[in-house]
Amino acid sequence: MSSKSPYDPYDSFKKYSEIWEKQINDFLFLLSNNNEFVKMSKVGTDAHSLYLEAFKKNQETIAGVFNIPTKNDLANVTSLTIQTEEKIESLEEQIWDLHDSLKSQSKEIESVVEVSKEIIKLTKQLKTELVKTKKELADSKNLQSELQEIKFELNKLTNLKEDIERLKSHIKNDDQKEPVLTGLESTK
Repeated sequence: MSSKSPYDPYDSFKKYSEIWEKQINDFLFLLSNNNEFVKMSKVGTDAHSLYLEAFKKNQETIAGVFNIPTKNDLANVTSLTIQTEEKIESLEEQIWDLHDSLKSQSKEIESVVEVSKEIIKLTKQLKTELVKTKKELADSKNLQSELQEIKFELNKLTNLKEDIERLKSHIKNDDQKEPVLTGLESTK
């Protein structure tokens, strides 16, 4: 086998391009190192910048006449679009926050409604209990008045019993005294 490598065209191209690059760089360095060239290029760039400014003004004037948007108009529209998108995003966040707060408030309202239902239910129960209690109180007042009447009657009966007992005791006393009286009566 041979020790030679095959011909590579890219390697040759690379060598030639490096040589050209070095020569162009040297030529540019020689030109830019010259004061007259620098002065001339400054005059040329100044004239070119004036020409570009005038061209830009003419272009904007013509675009305004024909109602065609310019680069600045497009830049302004783009910045306005970006600002609008940011504001829309901010509004969306606020809407989501409001939505979340409404959800939490609706849950709170639901819990208050549930508590209110319970309170109404308890109130109804208390009302029925109150009606029952009033009825029982009226019944107990009737019973109390009846008991008072019975107590009064019992007092009367007790008094009557005492009177009867006294009468019995008087009768017994009279019975014991009566034979003496009977004897006297018989003598009469």
